[in-house]
Amino acid sequence: MATAREAALRALEKCRRAGAWSDAVLGSVMDAAGLQGPERGLCAALCYGVLQNRTLLDYALQSRSAMPLNRVEPKVLDILRLSACQILLMEKIPAPAAVNEGVRLCRSLGFARAAGYVNAVLRALAADPRLPKPQGDSAQRLSILYSHPRWLVDLLLARLGEVETEELLRGNNRPAPLHLQVNTLNTTTQALERQLQAEGVKTERHPELPDCLIAEPTGALARLDSFRAGYFYVQDPAARLSVLAAAPRPGERVLDLCASPGGKSFAAAIASGGGAQITACDIHENKLHRLRTGAERLGISVETLAADAREHRADWNGQFDLVIADVPCSGLGVIRKKPDIRWKDPAPFGKLPALQRTILSNAARYVRPGGRLLYATCTLRPEENEEVAAAFAGREDFEALDFDGLRGARSSEGMLQLWPQRHGTDGFFIALMRKRT
Repeated sequence: MATAREAALRALEKCRRAGAWSDAVLGSVMDAAGLQGPERGLCAALCYGVLQNRTLLDYALQSRSAMPLNRVEPKVLDILRLSACQILLMEKIPAPAAVNEGVRLCRSLGFARAAGYVNAVLRALAADPRLPKPQGDSAQRLSILYSHPRWLVDLLLARLGEVETEELLRGNNRPAPLHLQVNTLNTTTQALERQLQAEGVKTERHPELPDCLIAEPTGALARLDSFRAGYFYVQDPAARLSVLAAAPRPGERVLDLCASPGGKSFAAAIASGGGAQITACDIHENKLHRLRTGAERLGISVETLAADAREHRADWNGQFDLVIADVPCSGLGVIRKKPDIRWKDPAPFGKLPALQRTILSNAARYVRPGGRLLYATCTLRPEENEEVAAAFAGREDFEALDFDGLRGARSSEGMLQLWPQRHGTDGFFIALMRKRT
């Protein structure tokens, strides 16, 4: 059985070598290691701590290393980062223990010749964890302190200014709130609160969004009786808000074009009292399996279909009262949930707006006269958000629909950008339009 540190190291290696996402691999790695309870929590904290603070950790390590870090064996560097994370960011772990464990890991994994180097660097950091002040401009300082790539910091500074950018970056390195959306087809908010309390889960009601609970983090959500009974599903308030703004009603036909993992389809079914006819599509059949499993657990009827949202289906023209296009995007609004998104190569992002415009134009064909079209992303780039929606708004056959957001926000010309530091949600863009009759 592996220790929490060994499992965290394996997860980091998978993320580094295979390009795997941490949220996808961490659970399987911890299961394979047989981790339970506090050890499981420690493993997750270590893995996310390194991914969230990689630039800062490297900055600290380089300040104590005579060798450039780019010359260090990648797995040894992972060990150094893991140990530095414990020394600098985890107060409950004694620094000497972090040093000793780093050296032990180095030797046990076949890097005995590097053990002396690891020991020297970590001991120097443990003896004096104070870091030299980052040199350069505001963007460089924020990039190092909060471990976000310079290009992303520059993007945020241009949109938000220094104070709010720092607030957003700081929040990206903190645990995201866990939001449970109540399945009011099966239970009530009050009844779910009582059951979760009996199951040892503390919750509070969302201050603005109805039938939404904010829960204390728990690593055993799927094991709860209330979860298995289909009394709730996990979804950020921004995503559910987008569906509520579109107001699906009983008897309506709803098409969710890029549906996996299914949250918006579920929200539409529940918002309509179970009376809407939902068709959920995804280009990957294996992702639809997860959606079908979720719908079955929640007791929701959803027709699923493997389909490419870019490809036109003439038989769907004008057939739907609501079409949802939550399009593929750069994902920069969910870094606090998927910390490794920040390390994506931004070069392919330039191709996304063309893809998004194609999907949106195709989706528009399927809306009946008087029906609604919902465009959404979980990113912060105007090229994927306002610019795509504004280009579409030039069409004469659609009109913008304004709606209320959260914390006093309201859409303008049917568009709303939600920000974590302003609205307590994911970074999320919503555009809502109606087809003229």
